[in-house]
Amino acid sequence: KAVLDGFVDNDSRKISWSAWLKQRLARDESLTFNESKLVQSMYRPFQKQWLYFDSSVNERVLGIPRFFPTTSAENVLIGVSASKSRSRYSVFIVNCVPCNHAVDMVGTQYLPLYSYVTEKQNAESTLFPSKNNAAAEENVTDFGLSAFQTVYGTSGASINRHDLFYYIYGLLHCEEYLTRYADNLSKEFPRIPAVKKFEDFQKFAQAGRDLAHWHLNYETVKCHPVTFELSGSVGKLSALKPEQFRVVKMKHPKRKDPDTGKSVNDKSTVIYNEYITVTGIPLEAYDYVVNGKPAIDWVMERQAVTTDKDSGITNDANLWATETMNNPAYPLELLQRVITVSLETMKIVNNLPNLEID
Repeated sequence: KAVLDGFVDNDSRKISWSAWLKQRLARDESLTFNESKLVQSMYRPFQKQWLYFDSSVNERVLGIPRFFPTTSAENVLIGVSASKSRSRYSVFIVNCVPCNHAVDMVGTQYLPLYSYVTEKQNAESTLFPSKNNAAAEENVTDFGLSAFQTVYGTSGASINRHDLFYYIYGLLHCEEYLTRYADNLSKEFPRIPAVKKFEDFQKFAQAGRDLAHWHLNYETVKCHPVTFELSGSVGKLSALKPEQFRVVKMKHPKRKDPDTGKSVNDKSTVIYNEYITVTGIPLEAYDYVVNGKPAIDWVMERQAVTTDKDSGITNDANLWATETMNNPAYPLELLQRVITVSLETMKIVNNLPNLEID
């Protein structure tokens, strides 16, 4: 190991040497670029980027290769805060390969709707098994499904695995659940209780489906209507040239707090770039928090141009907009769409039934 460490060039601007990569070098194994390994990945909430997903260069991928064994494999994963996290509990749903920090910066545990493995998995006495099957199988176990069906008697016979999956997603957005079990959630995997009434189970399941709709389709939902203030040289938004949609760093303007007299961010307004200022953002949209901050803040942070100080690599969100989405206005529209998602999310969360359990 000492010889190997002395041999490799540790210049982080050229390569990041991991333990696994060093082992490959010690075995004199070569790596070959395979374009088919490029996949879209959820890096942070509402922000995708391209990932070279291959075991030869990716470490600690855990069960993700079994959830997305090929680029064509379809799946939906509920991500929850790792039990060691002490931050506000977080939950988010994804349908592509996720980063370990997409849902919680400490770490994320993912629960897949489907799983892919080579051997048949016997039913286990948990909601989610530890192994998967080669063909896509619904990942909620017979035990988990049967337990919930039994609770509701005759009515429970209609519950299927998808119902239970989305019930979980709805329940994990319940503020009463998150508050009541906050201490447990910071230490252990979430336990999923059955609510007393079948009607409430249905409401949580439908809420989970509705939340999944907004969270998975955030790139295509309607843009929230806002007001655009354009620079003097620009008459209307449609007259902007593609390069005038380029974003470097969104920011809020400052205003004076009438109560304290201090300078604070005016969150109703976002200065997008030198040409565009967005006004009329509803403040209640900031109530939707995921991975430690409002979803709108994630858009403002990630739709930018940043350079990593260690590697020197520049991450330019405008390239994703023009090269992947073929839309230079993508960052601006994403801001509007996530406002819509945030408002709809809070509408659903605020209308969840009371948490009545035994």
